[in-house]
Amino acid sequence: MDNASPALIFATSFTSIDGLAGAMLVALLVDYCFGEPPVRWHPVVWMGNYLGWVGRLFAPVMGVVPSKVMAPFTAGALAWCAGAAGVFILAALLSKWVAQANWVFQVLLLGLLFKPMLAWRVLRDEVHAVEKALQRSLPEGRQQVARLVSRDVNGLSEAQVRQAAISTLAENLNDSVVAPLFWFAVLGLPGAAVYRFANTADAMWGYLGERAGRDWTWAGKWAARADDVLSWLPARITAVLICLLFKGRGLFQLPGIAQQTPSPNGGWPMGALALGMNICLEKKGVYCLNRQGEAPRSGHIEAALHACAQVVIFIAVLCLVAVSWGVT
Repeated sequence: MDNASPALIFATSFTSIDGLAGAMLVALLVDYCFGEPPVRWHPVVWMGNYLGWVGRLFAPVMGVVPSKVMAPFTAGALAWCAGAAGVFILAALLSKWVAQANWVFQVLLLGLLFKPMLAWRVLRDEVHAVEKALQRSLPEGRQQVARLVSRDVNGLSEAQVRQAAISTLAENLNDSVVAPLFWFAVLGLPGAAVYRFANTADAMWGYLGERAGRDWTWAGKWAARADDVLSWLPARITAVLICLLFKGRGLFQLPGIAQQTPSPNGGWPMGALALGMNICLEKKGVYCLNRQGEAPRSGHIEAALHACAQVVIFIAVLCLVAVSWGVT
């Protein structure tokens, strides 16, 4: 391998597309075979621990008005930036260390370091478990889908439980697979790590109102907007991949449908899957995607999982082609 410039080593460790593609392929294969690393060694858990600790320092207790209205926003923004900078620097140092190995070991090591930034297998298993639980009883289905969503699930019907599961699957196909791969391709391990930090911060802080007894309306606003920015392009790439899987079905209707969700990004993969499968994905009082589609029934979760798995396989095949092209 040719010598890389310091800037390139800092960002990706590779001078070639095939090296990055190889690391991505390793990460996908490790995820498929082994799933998530143990909790104590999981970088995303460490990120969550930091976010939980620092969030309690500045997010006001619900009902307590801070002396300065913008203080929670400023503190949240600074805490986010400090955490993102720490994650970026650590990932960059690891990348630089990996760059000292030969090409094969670079691919293997960076792929292993990248793996915790994506999570297809656990997403697939959790969504599949919803349908298995529903087959036993509706209360069990509600209990299982509560692991995936933050809404109140007690009054959900079978169709609504499936809608929640499929919506979560589509949205997290981007958040947990496509977006980490995208940022890894653009900025290497540091890019993927910062994206995963931003997505985790949004999940923990990005609430309009109360969570865990604290008011995140302003405290979590920076985290929510940062995640929106970093997910903007990957979400649309995810939606296009889903549409292509269904031979372009719904591609031209998608922009209008995607705008129905409060999130600027979540409606794209959810809308693409709803249109492709011709089902309605609804969250009462929030959005209703593809209203004319049928309510999800038995078999639709499996079909959605199969469709999303095809997207992951397509990406893996692209990585394999890039590696083959680079080493020949």
